[in-house]
Amino acid sequence: MAIHKTLAAGRWQELSLAEQMGNIGSEVSRALNWQGKDEKLFWGAVDRALELFDLTLEDPRWRKGGRLREIARAREVFVDAVFGGAAYGSTFESLLPYFDHFAISARLRV
Repeated sequence: MAIHKTLAAGRWQELSLAEQMGNIGSEVSRALNWQGKDEKLFWGAVDRALELFDLTLEDPRWRKGGRLREIARAREVFVDAVFGGAAYGSTFESLLPYFDHFAISARLRV
């Protein structure tokens, strides 16, 4: 069951990679904001971020040029942060600058 129904229906593939990753970063930021404060809101942000990662990985435009590997690795590091950073030492704070670069790039292109 899709959380982002209109995005899952094809709208997501109309966005640039910078826009897609910037939107994922928004959910990462929300997860950080709610971590340790509200479990329901925290897990909602995590679920939404994972759905957006998966929609991005399904986008056929990113099959070339190594983008799938980068997106999949970012998802893996995000999941590591969700579960306390045991594998890579990941934190939401350490991920935000990565996603902020995409958000800034997307805004500059508008």
